[in-house]
Amino acid sequence: MKLIGKAKMVRIYIGEDDEWEGMPLYEAIVNRCKELTIAGATVYRGALGYGAGSHGLRKEKIFSLSSDLPIMITIVDLEEKINRILPVLDEMIHDGLIVLSDVEVIKYTARAQSRATSESWKPIDPKDNKTDPTLFP
Repeated sequence: MKLIGKAKMVRIYIGEDDEWEGMPLYEAIVNRCKELTIAGATVYRGALGYGAGSHGLRKEKIFSLSSDLPIMITIVDLEEKINRILPVLDEMIHDGLIVLSDVEVIKYTARAQSRATSESWKPIDPKDNKTDPTLFP
């Protein structure tokens, strides 16, 4: 898929403890983006933050298993695809903030699939005369 030029970016701000149908909300959102073939979605965990529903600062505590840290999800794709996910996000997010921005995509590439297969890959043999002797002193 080629994505260069004008696009839309959605940023979603929620709490780490927020859930959707028994799973973390951030995970459910990324899964839904994947189902809708959105170009990309990334989840970031914040160290400190507050918002409209916060009764104080939400911050990371070293010895705490859960502190409802702030979560930001960034989604980028063409406007028509973003327009398909917005009503879904509205349904899923009860407490949080959704921000929509115009962006310019400069480069969008994916890692190439590995050409090596388990049958064709072989480890380097240090006894092989064709190897560089400095690699195996």
